[in-house]
Amino acid sequence: MNNLVILISGSGSNMKAIVRQCQSQRWLERYQARVSLVLSSDPDSTGLAWAKELGLKTQVLSHKAYPHLSRDEARNAFEQDLCAAIDSQHPCLVVLAGFMRILSEATVERYANKMINIHPSLLPSFAGLHTHERALQAGCKFHGATVHWVTAQLDAGAIIDQAVVPVLDGDTASTLAERVLTQEHVLYPKVIQHWLENTKNQPTL
Repeated sequence: MNNLVILISGSGSNMKAIVRQCQSQRWLERYQARVSLVLSSDPDSTGLAWAKELGLKTQVLSHKAYPHLSRDEARNAFEQDLCAAIDSQHPCLVVLAGFMRILSEATVERYANKMINIHPSLLPSFAGLHTHERALQAGCKFHGATVHWVTAQLDAGAIIDQAVVPVLDGDTASTLAERVLTQEHVLYPKVIQHWLENTKNQPTL
């Protein structure tokens, strides 16, 4: 079984797009693929509530759940528990979909070539936060989103695919973000389905 583990923190809009694509394109039938776990770092995540209502397996794992530990100890404990949750699913892909935690090098290396992320800019431009504001300040004519492999260096992994949107006269960070997000919901499921298709067609040694 090709299990997909999706990590979220908020509304989970990209997670929802992936789940809908999984259902509409019959990933289970075609690729033996399913979303086996939606894990949220926020117990109040609306995306988590949506996944629960759909009957998906869900889990909450907050970095705030270790108040008796020092900051470094809490981070280590959180990542150990996170890895245990992911490993329990034996995933083919770990999908970061608005997961608002920067993972350690050890955790990233544990899932090398298995962990992907979507970032709201045309990488390598505007890694990090506030991408839409920065694109407007730079006078960009085009902006977009990037799906990439996750590496220890923030937003620096190999690019898998990108979606491009125009920057329009009068755009604000909010209007530009909305236009980019619409394309994210198309791009991310497409990338995963393409990866599943390629995996299915790889010859068996």
